[in-house]
Amino acid sequence: MYTKDSAYSKVSELVIRFDEQYASYKKSDYNETLTRRDFIDPFFRTLGWDIDNQQGFAEAYREVIHEDRVKVSGATKAPDYSFRLSGGKRLFFVEAKKPSVQVKDEIHPSYQVRRYGWSAKLPVSIITDFEEFSVYDCTKKPHPNDRASVARINYLTYKDYLNEFDFLWSTFSKEHVLKGSFDKFIQSDKNKKGTTTVDKEFLQSLDGWRTLLALSISKNNRNLDEDELNFVVQSTIDRIIFLRIAEDRGIETYAELKNALTGEDYYRNLLTSFRQADDKYNSGLFDFRKDRISNGITVENKVIKKIINELYYPESPYEFAVLPVEILGSAYEQFLGKVIRIDKSHKAKIEEKPEVRKAGGVYYTPQYIVDYIVKNTVGKLVENKTPNEVSKLKIVDPACGSGSFLLGAYQFLLDWHKEIYSKETIHSSRRGTKGDVLTAEGSLTTSEKKRILLNNVFGVDIDANAVEVTKLSLLLKCLEGETSASIEHQLSMFNERVLPTLDDNIKVGNSLIDTDFYSNQLDFGEEKKIKPFNWQKAFPGVFAQGGFDAVIGNPPYGAELTTDVKEYLNKQFQIGTSDTAAIFMIQSQAISKHFARIGLIIPKPFTYASNWKKVRDSVINDLQIIVDCSKVWKEVKLEMTIYISEKGCHSEDYISCLRNGEVIEFLGIIQKSVSENFGFILNGVSDLEISVATKMISHKKYLSDYMNNQRGGMLQQFVSAKGDFMVLGGKQISRYATFSSVEKGYIDSDRVSDEKARICDNSILAQNIVAHIQNPFPHIRIIATLSSVFEKHKFVILDTVNQLTNFSEIDIRILLAILCSKLINWYTYKFIFANAIRTMHFDSTCTSRIPFPDLESILEKKSVSSTELITLVEQLYSLSKEKQSTSLISSISQIESKIDYCEDRINKIVYELYGLTEEEIRIVENL
Repeated sequence: MYTKDSAYSKVSELVIRFDEQYASYKKSDYNETLTRRDFIDPFFRTLGWDIDNQQGFAEAYREVIHEDRVKVSGATKAPDYSFRLSGGKRLFFVEAKKPSVQVKDEIHPSYQVRRYGWSAKLPVSIITDFEEFSVYDCTKKPHPNDRASVARINYLTYKDYLNEFDFLWSTFSKEHVLKGSFDKFIQSDKNKKGTTTVDKEFLQSLDGWRTLLALSISKNNRNLDEDELNFVVQSTIDRIIFLRIAEDRGIETYAELKNALTGEDYYRNLLTSFRQADDKYNSGLFDFRKDRISNGITVENKVIKKIINELYYPESPYEFAVLPVEILGSAYEQFLGKVIRIDKSHKAKIEEKPEVRKAGGVYYTPQYIVDYIVKNTVGKLVENKTPNEVSKLKIVDPACGSGSFLLGAYQFLLDWHKEIYSKETIHSSRRGTKGDVLTAEGSLTTSEKKRILLNNVFGVDIDANAVEVTKLSLLLKCLEGETSASIEHQLSMFNERVLPTLDDNIKVGNSLIDTDFYSNQLDFGEEKKIKPFNWQKAFPGVFAQGGFDAVIGNPPYGAELTTDVKEYLNKQFQIGTSDTAAIFMIQSQAISKHFARIGLIIPKPFTYASNWKKVRDSVINDLQIIVDCSKVWKEVKLEMTIYISEKGCHSEDYISCLRNGEVIEFLGIIQKSVSENFGFILNGVSDLEISVATKMISHKKYLSDYMNNQRGGMLQQFVSAKGDFMVLGGKQISRYATFSSVEKGYIDSDRVSDEKARICDNSILAQNIVAHIQNPFPHIRIIATLSSVFEKHKFVILDTVNQLTNFSEIDIRILLAILCSKLINWYTYKFIFANAIRTMHFDSTCTSRIPFPDLESILEKKSVSSTELITLVEQLYSLSKEKQSTSLISSISQIESKIDYCEDRINKIVYELYGLTEEEIRIVENL
């Protein structure tokens, strides 16, 4: 390690050598590589930087990264040096040139390094050929025609190095960087005049592309409504950006997107690229099985051409190879504050969302705030844990927006795992085999990054487009560090696509309003915008473990609420205020397990206002930290605080601090050592389960007391491509569903001699195979529908379908509701098929063993509403038809939410029919 004096002597030697051989070094055949080895590497080595990684750190922890140089159309696609802190945080780039290049005057080198630095949101970067040393302000947007002097804040020649050595040493030596002198230089330099930051500029680009696409698509595809238009515009932008970033990272061939700008239909060419990307990445972003809209629209060539050209040099100021995902997220967060509207003439226009207009704009959370909250929630949870224990942690942002908090949590977990694994020498012997956690370079493997993402990170947002942006950001983060070679290796060796699908992790919905909002609203109207959401159904695996381990985020506050929503929230939460931030605090407790860490940004009135008293009283004992953030968002009128708690910790030390209205910036953290008992699932049948079954049987009625069960006809050998009847097999039967078309299978009428194949009036059709023993509970379900949804003169049924004919006076829809209920499915598995050693058939023996309530007696007493059951079944059929005809993913999600509500309500009514208590219902529901 050099001292300042020894470094001065070494630089002096370099200066003398360069001066003595100046003429030979200025010749064009003295190339950049020689310049780096002879002068630039030794120069920065004397400043204390481990240029050659002599400490032997893994690649992920090197102080100086030497980027591979990829030439594309004569332009270098990566900076030559990236100087970093030990944790991997970039400080500045250095771009190397050979001495024959005129660093002071040539435009291209200065534009190049400024483009790198600006895209990476670095404050400064350097160009040097040793003869010259230029320091550039990278906060100012670069333009390809800028003179080399633009944004240059310091310029030296090799003859100045010794006279200016104090400046070089105090600013760029590793010793002084660690002491903060580099930061002081950045903050104090009066010559720096940065204006537009990369995130704000990228937001302008996003807005421009959205406008172009919206106008073109709305004009040429007048069948689209506003939701569909917003979806297809967002999807197109996201897909293009993903592939463009992959190009600059060397994962995709550079300028591959430009190949779309050929032929007659540029958008069709893009669709081809998108489908190829789906085969490779499996990200959900390119999944056209879910996207029923994009393939059927028209977009003008000039629009596609303009967008793509603006993503490439020289029109694009962005260098996507170094553009952090977090920068994309902050730009997208602003972008999501606007929405596309369609006027009466079907012309698209971009408007701010009402809630954004009211708040005066969108204010994204600074990265250091995200990092602080993540450190004090996720960071505390991983302390003293093994990777196996950390894999069980579930982290959620209930209002995830563009995903900044989830990105922060994911990055934290990636860094934590990398550090833990790097310390474990055992992993070095496992490299090169499937299932590795570290690559030979010391980075996390693709499979490990995917595993962490799917195991640990969850989110919800009411905005479907925000959810897609969150997925995009997380997937790009997962893709960091990958190369075309690593991806091809994964595809060829393991036949495994690169990225995971996040549909089960990041979901659309209203985190505060459960599906019981549908009560008394079976006509399903305005709740389309409300998007009720059931946490337990959305994340069953999480709640099987007791809930989330960490809840983080910056939830919305003071949102305008409709009267019915406000009434619902007041009834559900009863906290004396309908401020959404307050409700998010209470909801965060409800969805988290004991000793979970909760970190939220909330309005400062929480600490003193009278209308927040009930909220304070309910969370105050769990408080760990309260931080005054009043100066963070200067443009926001309402002051904010960071609130961090540990559910159930009962920390009496903090009560007086808040109740006296005092805001303490940093309170001490109580260390907790908690061992959690997750319990276990019983195998077989418990005494409590037997007690529930006994109550069900006590009615002394069975399904066979109401219906005959007969298997369909054995006609498979006669099925052909044409005939008089269409055939119905088990595959065509779905719960409460009708089909506009049936898988092609026909049979001639003269072949139908088996009367069992005829569809009867007043009957139910059910799949014959309930489940295979290899695919048991909870997958086991009785799948049934009304026979009346199929015209009996057009269909016959095969022996893979059972027909249950109603001979009672009970309405067939009531019988269907009970048959498909959770209670009957539970009983069927636990007490009929639990010991099965073969395929489970829904035969007549099964029918005679399924206990049914004494419906005649119950309905006569009107203790349960038969009308509501019938209405719910009819609604399920209506929703099923609506789902079949709907293309928009977010709309399908809302229809499914309504279906879930109807089925849940049926389940509750069925529990009433059998007279189950709340405790007995929990026994059934917990399985």
